Amino acid sequence: MSSATTLVALLHGPDQPGLVAKVAGWIFARGGNILHADQHRDMEAGVFFQRVEWISAAGPGQTDRERTEFTAFAASLGMQARVSDNSQRPRVVMLVSKADHCFHDLALRWQMGEFAGELVAVLSNHPDLAETARGYGLPYHVIPVTAATKAEAEARQLALLRELKADLVVLARYMQVLSADLLDAVGCPVINIHHSFLPAFAGGRPYHQAHARGVKLIGATAHYATRDLDEGPIIHQDVGRVTHRHGVEDLIRMGRDLEKRVLAQAVRWHLDSRVLAYGNKTVVFD
Repeated sequence: MSSATTLVALLHGPDQPGLVAKVAGWIFARGGNILHADQHRDMEAGVFFQRVEWISAAGPGQTDRERTEFTAFAASLGMQARVSDNSQRPRVVMLVSKADHCFHDLALRWQMGEFAGELVAVLSNHPDLAETARGYGLPYHVIPVTAATKAEAEARQLALLRELKADLVVLARYMQVLSADLLDAVGCPVINIHHSFLPAFAGGRPYHQAHARGVKLIGATAHYATRDLDEGPIIHQDVGRVTHRHGVEDLIRMGRDLEKRVLAQAVRWHLDSRVLAYGNKTVVFD
């Protein structure tokens, strides 16, 4: 049983009676064994969401067919479905600039086997972290970006991401705004991390602004990147309390810790097929 393929389906659509039973019945009829199942109903929108994980009884080389058949079955119920399996580990590309806290954290977690995916490369607009990336055994690609060369640079980035066959792009404090054209063309989800001061304290010194304002909470937000800057569906957030005893450096340190934890959790949930984005919201299954 340990060598059997595990499938995970994320599905959503208009709520109707019997959906849970029909999904379970479809899996049972094909000899599958359900390991976990969770569901949610958006009471206002009348939308049903489900995550179901099962051991497939399909023989070697047959799970792609089962995935296709399940997607068609879900469509017959008026549902959209995305099915993944544990034999196909998503390929992850990390984008970085000069800040290295999220970069180190994700690279170490990948080395320790915490993610259900493969970190295959690092792409940056600066050469600063090249040697460090090589120390992790990660290929490092530098594509400089300026206002004058942004379109050309993004065309090179897009070509590289396609060459790497990226299934997920993680912006690990990548300090460039990805254009709507690139996001539309990249063909895979993009996860971004930033502090939660936006839009109140925008610009290059948000922690200094927050300290001057006397904030009592700081936080971090991980979300899917969309053409609407920093307004994509939120995957995870966390906060830390601040007192009058904390200086700017304390806030920066706390913010970095929050960013590392929040981004790592968002990436882990995504790779575990626990995040279902719809509209500008997400359902995150535990």
